[in-house]
Amino acid sequence: MPRKCESEHELTFKLRKLTLVKLLNRVKSWGKIYLVGGAIRDLALGKTPKDYDFVVSDEKDIGSFEKILGRKSFVLGKKPNHAHRICSDLFTIDITILDGTIEDDLKRRDLTLNAMAYDLKDHTFVDILGGFKDLKSGILRFPSENVILSDPLRMLKTIRHFTYLKGFSLTDEVKMAIMRHRENIKVVPGERIKYELDLILGSHMAYEGFVMAKELGLLYEIFPEFYTLKSFDQETNLELKTLDHTLYGLRFLRKYNKVFKLKEKEFLCVGYALLFHDLGKPFTYTFDSNKKVVHFFGHEKVSMGLAESIMERLRFSHWEIRNVLELIKNHMWIFLLNKDTPTARATRRLIIKMGELTPSLVLLTLCDMFGTTEGRRNKVTRKIVRHLNEIMKTYREFIKEPPPKIVDGHDLLSIGYKEGPFLGEVLKEIKEKQLSSEIKTKEEALQYARNRLLNS
Repeated sequence: MPRKCESEHELTFKLRKLTLVKLLNRVKSWGKIYLVGGAIRDLALGKTPKDYDFVVSDEKDIGSFEKILGRKSFVLGKKPNHAHRICSDLFTIDITILDGTIEDDLKRRDLTLNAMAYDLKDHTFVDILGGFKDLKSGILRFPSENVILSDPLRMLKTIRHFTYLKGFSLTDEVKMAIMRHRENIKVVPGERIKYELDLILGSHMAYEGFVMAKELGLLYEIFPEFYTLKSFDQETNLELKTLDHTLYGLRFLRKYNKVFKLKEKEFLCVGYALLFHDLGKPFTYTFDSNKKVVHFFGHEKVSMGLAESIMERLRFSHWEIRNVLELIKNHMWIFLLNKDTPTARATRRLIIKMGELTPSLVLLTLCDMFGTTEGRRNKVTRKIVRHLNEIMKTYREFIKEPPPKIVDGHDLLSIGYKEGPFLGEVLKEIKEKQLSSEIKTKEEALQYARNRLLNS
């Protein structure tokens, strides 16, 4: 368990002993050099900093950093809001040129616990805003409301800090400021918003972070589509609230990924698919008055359209958009299979169709299911979990020893196909039918391909 600093004196001592600080003190400096921001916060919390932010009063001192690290800096961002970055094997250093006094600089920072500085020349600790006290108290506080007016993204950054700093809370003043200015988030470029959302979604408190954003109204400014879900829940008053169920599923994302060990990019795709998978429900809602049953027929397709608009707005990569949409499109597949007893053929077909996305779909299904039951297990959930285990067992066997390929793209080109998506689609269909023993030979595969080409 990391040990927090109990006093400013203890923190100053630890700062002075930092290897990077010692190295910088051995070279000539042209002006003032301050260590600022997150590195001081992390050190005070007993953590080892991975990134360091420095402020220098003389631009010539960037050369001091380059000298001790043996690496050239490069410019990050656009003037006047730019920094000089140096990347080493162990950490990243960002250096900015002081504009005014160090006190002016600290007042412009996002949170008081990030607005502390250490003067490398005088070995003094600068904390004019009570950041160390707030850090000890577990408080997230703005230096002033102006900091979110100058950069509205700081509202979302504050929630990101809330999800990463265990035991910290937002002050009432911070909450009120975010609620007053939440609309300003709309002026922030989509890629900057997505960067913060990625960090929140990847944290151990993703659920709490998104609930906080919902309570402060920030969630609806970033995703107006979620306000439609909220209104739908209020108007229909169904027992299962669509928005609450969607967010509750986030509780299980990291928990079950310990089993699947998805890479971070794949993990985030599951998280976004979970957030967006039911956006289409308000537009597909029907009620069978005879059977007293609610239906959402085709909500997957509507959800895909809404999700695609969101992801384009927030500048998701093409790879992310493709994977998230594929997961949304198929998020009901495993549930529908479990209405009856799933056959081995049906399981194999799912694996062939989903390919490398199979573990992602299984994780999404788990989170969706337990988001509905709020983590409670019953006869239905136990049956689905058994099937999910069977899917993963079959998937691992398939990865280890895939069936031999009986035809390839060249074979299809030789019978009249042209390169493109249709060729790939037919190859996938042949593989599915090969697994289910509907196609056993190369000639049968080619005949199937000829028929598909003839009827296309």
